[in-house]
Amino acid sequence: MSKAVERDGGTDEVAVELPLEIRLNGDPVAVTMRTPGHDFELAAGFLFGEGIVEVAPEVGLAEDLAANVVEVRAEGAVTPAARRFYTTSSCGICGKGALEEVEAIAPRIEGGPTIERDLLASLPDRLRQPGFDRTGGLHATGLFDAAGELLTVREDVGRHNAMDKVVGEALLGGRVPLAAGILCVSGRLAFELVQKAARAGAPILVGVGAPTSLAVELADDRGLTLAGFARGGRVNVYTHPLRVG
Repeated sequence: MSKAVERDGGTDEVAVELPLEIRLNGDPVAVTMRTPGHDFELAAGFLFGEGIVEVAPEVGLAEDLAANVVEVRAEGAVTPAARRFYTTSSCGICGKGALEEVEAIAPRIEGGPTIERDLLASLPDRLRQPGFDRTGGLHATGLFDAAGELLTVREDVGRHNAMDKVVGEALLGGRVPLAAGILCVSGRLAFELVQKAARAGAPILVGVGAPTSLAVELADDRGLTLAGFARGGRVNVYTHPLRVG
Protein backbone atom coordinates (compact mmCIF):
# COMPACT_ATOMS: atom_id res chain seq x y z
CA MET A 1 0.00 0.00 0.00
CA SER A 2 1.30 3.41 -0.91
CA LYS A 3 0.12 7.00 -1.05
CA ALA A 4 1.13 10.04 -3.04
CA VAL A 5 2.94 12.85 -1.22
CA GLU A 6 4.07 16.19 -2.51
CA ARG A 7 7.76 17.01 -2.63
CA ASP A 8 9.77 19.87 -3.99
CA GLY A 9 9.29 19.73 -7.72
CA GLY A 10 6.82 16.87 -7.93
CA THR A 11 5.01 13.95 -6.30
CA ASP A 12 6.34 10.70 -4.88
CA GLU A 13 4.65 7.42 -3.97
CA VAL A 14 5.61 6.48 -0.40
CA ALA A 15 4.95 3.30 1.58
CA VAL A 16 2.10 3.53 4.09
CA GLU A 17 3.11 2.93 7.72
CA LEU A 18 0.45 2.55 10.41
CA PRO A 19 0.32 0.85 13.84
CA LEU A 20 -1.31 -2.53 14.35
CA GLU A 21 -2.22 -3.76 17.81
CA ILE A 22 -2.27 -7.54 18.25
CA ARG A 23 -4.48 -8.91 21.02
CA LEU A 24 -4.45 -12.48 22.28
CA ASN A 25 -7.63 -13.74 23.95
CA GLY A 26 -8.58 -10.13 24.69
CA ASP A 27 -5.22 -9.00 26.09
CA PRO A 28 -2.85 -6.64 24.24
CA VAL A 29 0.36 -8.41 23.25
CA ALA A 30 2.17 -6.11 20.84
CA VAL A 31 1.96 -3.03 18.67
CA THR A 32 3.90 -3.11 15.43
CA MET A 33 4.34 -0.49 12.76
CA ARG A 34 3.36 -2.13 9.49
CA THR A 35 2.16 -1.60 5.97
CA PRO A 36 -1.58 -2.42 6.04
CA GLY A 37 -2.57 -5.61 4.27
CA HIS A 38 -2.44 -9.29 5.21
CA ASP A 39 -2.84 -8.26 8.86
CA PHE A 40 -4.31 -11.62 9.92
CA GLU A 41 -1.25 -13.37 8.51
CA LEU A 42 1.01 -10.90 10.29
CA ALA A 43 -0.65 -11.51 13.66
CA ALA A 44 -0.62 -15.30 13.29
CA GLY A 45 2.96 -15.38 12.06
CA PHE A 46 4.18 -13.08 14.82
CA LEU A 47 2.60 -15.09 17.62
CA PHE A 48 3.82 -18.38 16.14
CA GLY A 49 7.33 -17.07 15.57
CA GLU A 50 7.58 -16.04 19.21
CA GLY A 51 6.41 -19.43 20.44
CA ILE A 52 3.22 -17.97 21.91
CA VAL A 53 0.89 -20.15 19.81
CA GLU A 54 1.66 -23.65 18.55
CA VAL A 55 -1.04 -24.08 15.91
CA ALA A 56 -3.07 -21.85 13.61
CA PRO A 57 -5.22 -19.54 15.76
CA GLU A 58 -8.53 -17.90 14.99
CA VAL A 59 -7.92 -14.35 13.78
CA GLY A 60 -10.37 -11.51 13.27
CA LEU A 61 -10.80 -7.76 13.57
CA ALA A 62 -11.53 -6.31 16.99
CA GLU A 63 -14.77 -4.38 17.34
CA ASP A 64 -13.03 -1.15 18.36
CA LEU A 65 -10.63 0.56 15.95
CA ALA A 66 -11.17 -2.41 13.66
CA ALA A 67 -8.78 -1.23 10.97
CA ASN A 68 -5.76 -1.26 13.29
CA VAL A 69 -6.54 -3.93 15.91
CA VAL A 70 -6.44 -7.68 15.31
CA GLU A 71 -7.97 -10.08 17.82
CA VAL A 72 -6.45 -13.57 18.04
CA ARG A 73 -8.13 -16.47 19.81
CA ALA A 74 -6.03 -19.47 20.73
CA GLU A 75 -7.09 -22.03 23.31
CA GLY A 76 -4.42 -22.60 25.92
CA ALA A 77 -2.22 -19.70 24.78
CA VAL A 78 -1.23 -17.26 27.51
CA THR A 79 -0.34 -13.62 27.02
CA PRO A 80 3.37 -13.26 27.89
CA ALA A 81 4.03 -11.46 31.16
CA ALA A 82 7.36 -10.14 29.86
CA ARG A 83 7.41 -8.79 26.33
CA ARG A 84 10.76 -10.27 25.37
CA PHE A 85 9.92 -9.80 21.67
CA TYR A 86 10.59 -6.07 21.98
CA THR A 87 14.26 -6.91 22.49
CA THR A 88 16.14 -6.50 19.22
CA SER A 89 19.70 -6.74 17.96
CA SER A 90 20.28 -3.17 19.17
CA CYS A 91 19.51 -3.96 22.81
CA GLY A 92 22.61 -5.86 23.87
CA ILE A 93 20.79 -9.19 24.02
CA CYS A 94 22.83 -12.03 25.51
CA GLY A 95 23.80 -14.40 22.70
CA LYS A 96 23.73 -17.54 24.84
CA GLY A 97 20.34 -16.67 26.33
CA ALA A 98 18.91 -15.88 22.90
CA LEU A 99 20.05 -19.23 21.50
CA GLU A 100 18.53 -21.05 24.46
CA GLU A 101 15.19 -19.28 24.00
CA VAL A 102 14.98 -20.24 20.33
CA GLU A 103 16.06 -23.82 21.09
CA ALA A 104 13.02 -24.09 23.37
CA ILE A 105 10.56 -23.20 20.59
CA ALA A 106 12.29 -24.38 17.40
CA PRO A 107 13.39 -28.02 17.00
CA ARG A 108 16.63 -28.58 15.12
CA ILE A 109 15.99 -28.85 11.37
CA GLU A 110 16.93 -32.10 9.68
CA GLY A 111 16.73 -32.99 6.00
CA GLY A 112 15.24 -30.57 3.51
CA PRO A 113 15.79 -29.90 -0.19
CA THR A 114 19.04 -29.46 -2.08
CA ILE A 115 19.28 -26.45 -4.38
CA GLU A 116 21.86 -25.58 -6.99
CA ARG A 117 24.08 -22.64 -6.02
CA ASP A 118 23.25 -20.64 -9.16
CA LEU A 119 19.54 -21.04 -8.51
CA LEU A 120 19.93 -20.04 -4.86
CA ALA A 121 21.82 -16.92 -5.90
CA SER A 122 19.02 -15.97 -8.30
CA LEU A 123 16.13 -16.14 -5.82
CA PRO A 124 16.23 -12.46 -4.75
CA ASP A 125 15.87 -11.50 -8.41
CA ARG A 126 12.76 -13.69 -8.60
CA LEU A 127 11.00 -11.86 -5.77
CA ARG A 128 8.02 -9.87 -7.06
CA GLN A 129 8.14 -6.48 -5.33
CA PRO A 130 5.61 -4.11 -6.91
CA GLY A 131 5.41 -2.03 -3.72
CA PHE A 132 9.15 -1.53 -3.66
CA ASP A 133 9.16 -0.64 -7.34
CA ARG A 134 6.66 2.16 -6.63
CA THR A 135 8.10 3.47 -3.37
CA GLY A 136 11.62 2.16 -2.78
CA GLY A 137 10.59 1.76 0.86
CA LEU A 138 9.38 -1.82 1.40
CA HIS A 139 11.10 -5.04 2.42
CA ALA A 140 10.04 -8.39 0.97
CA THR A 141 10.06 -12.04 2.01
CA GLY A 142 9.35 -14.84 -0.44
CA LEU A 143 8.76 -18.56 -0.01
CA PHE A 144 10.19 -20.68 -2.83
CA ASP A 145 10.28 -24.36 -3.60
CA ALA A 146 13.47 -26.20 -4.51
CA ALA A 147 12.82 -25.63 -8.22
CA GLY A 148 12.88 -21.86 -7.68
CA GLU A 149 9.13 -21.34 -8.03
CA LEU A 150 7.82 -18.44 -5.97
CA LEU A 151 4.96 -19.73 -3.81
CA THR A 152 4.23 -16.70 -1.61
CA VAL A 153 5.60 -13.17 -1.36
CA ARG A 154 4.76 -10.37 1.05
CA GLU A 155 6.02 -6.79 1.36
CA ASP A 156 6.10 -4.51 4.39
CA VAL A 157 7.95 -1.51 5.80
CA GLY A 158 9.28 -3.90 8.46
CA ARG A 159 11.47 -6.80 7.35
CA HIS A 160 10.25 -8.85 10.29
CA ASN A 161 6.64 -8.12 9.38
CA ALA A 162 7.19 -9.36 5.84
CA MET A 163 8.56 -12.63 7.22
CA ASP A 164 5.67 -12.94 9.69
CA LYS A 165 3.15 -12.45 6.88
CA VAL A 166 4.67 -15.26 4.81
CA VAL A 167 4.89 -17.65 7.77
CA GLY A 168 1.40 -16.65 8.91
CA GLU A 169 -0.05 -17.36 5.48
CA ALA A 170 1.44 -20.85 5.56
CA LEU A 171 0.36 -21.43 9.18
CA LEU A 172 -3.25 -20.43 8.52
CA GLY A 173 -3.18 -22.65 5.42
CA GLY A 174 -1.94 -25.67 7.35
CA ARG A 175 1.46 -25.79 5.63
CA VAL A 176 3.82 -25.38 8.59
CA PRO A 177 6.50 -26.68 9.06
CA LEU A 178 8.01 -25.43 5.81
CA ALA A 179 10.12 -28.56 5.52
CA ALA A 180 10.61 -28.31 1.74
CA GLY A 181 10.66 -24.52 1.51
CA ILE A 182 13.29 -21.86 0.97
CA LEU A 183 12.78 -18.43 2.51
CA CYS A 184 14.31 -15.42 0.77
CA VAL A 185 14.54 -11.88 2.17
CA SER A 186 15.37 -8.66 0.41
CA GLY A 187 17.71 -7.26 3.05
CA ARG A 188 20.23 -8.24 5.69
CA LEU A 189 19.96 -11.40 7.78
CA ALA A 190 19.50 -10.57 11.46
CA PHE A 191 18.98 -12.90 14.40
CA GLU A 192 15.20 -12.40 14.50
CA LEU A 193 14.74 -13.50 10.87
CA VAL A 194 16.70 -16.69 11.49
CA GLN A 195 14.58 -17.31 14.59
CA LYS A 196 11.37 -16.97 12.61
CA ALA A 197 12.66 -19.20 9.79
CA ALA A 198 13.85 -21.87 12.24
CA ARG A 199 10.57 -21.77 14.14
CA ALA A 200 8.71 -22.30 10.86
CA GLY A 201 10.94 -25.28 10.05
CA ALA A 202 12.38 -23.78 6.85
CA PRO A 203 15.69 -25.52 6.09
CA ILE A 204 17.16 -22.70 3.94
CA LEU A 205 17.18 -18.92 4.39
CA VAL A 206 18.85 -16.65 1.84
CA GLY A 207 19.14 -12.88 1.68
CA VAL A 208 20.50 -10.08 -0.44
CA GLY A 209 22.44 -8.61 2.47
CA ALA A 210 24.92 -9.68 5.11
CA PRO A 211 24.21 -11.90 8.12
CA THR A 212 24.99 -10.85 11.68
CA SER A 213 27.24 -12.95 13.91
CA LEU A 214 24.37 -14.11 16.10
CA ALA A 215 22.29 -15.00 13.03
CA VAL A 216 25.09 -17.29 11.87
CA GLU A 217 25.40 -18.86 15.34
CA LEU A 218 21.68 -19.50 15.56
CA ALA A 219 21.43 -20.94 12.05
CA ASP A 220 24.32 -23.29 12.75
CA ASP A 221 22.80 -24.34 16.07
CA ARG A 222 19.34 -25.04 14.62
CA GLY A 223 20.51 -26.87 11.49
CA LEU A 224 19.44 -24.14 9.05
CA THR A 225 21.35 -23.33 5.86
CA LEU A 226 22.03 -19.58 5.93
CA ALA A 227 23.19 -17.78 2.79
CA GLY A 228 23.82 -14.08 2.19
CA PHE A 229 25.05 -11.58 -0.39
CA ALA A 230 22.91 -13.27 -3.05
CA ARG A 231 23.40 -10.91 -5.94
CA GLY A 232 25.01 -10.81 -9.37
CA GLY A 233 24.93 -14.58 -9.70
CA ARG A 234 26.95 -15.13 -6.51
CA VAL A 235 26.02 -16.21 -2.99
CA ASN A 236 27.91 -16.87 0.25
CA VAL A 237 26.82 -19.93 2.27
CA TYR A 238 27.59 -19.63 5.98
CA THR A 239 26.07 -22.71 7.60
CA HIS A 240 25.11 -26.25 6.61
CA PRO A 241 26.30 -26.04 2.98
CA LEU A 242 25.33 -29.64 2.15
CA ARG A 243 21.92 -28.38 1.01
CA VAL A 244 23.60 -26.30 -1.70
CA GLY A 245 24.72 -28.21 -4.78
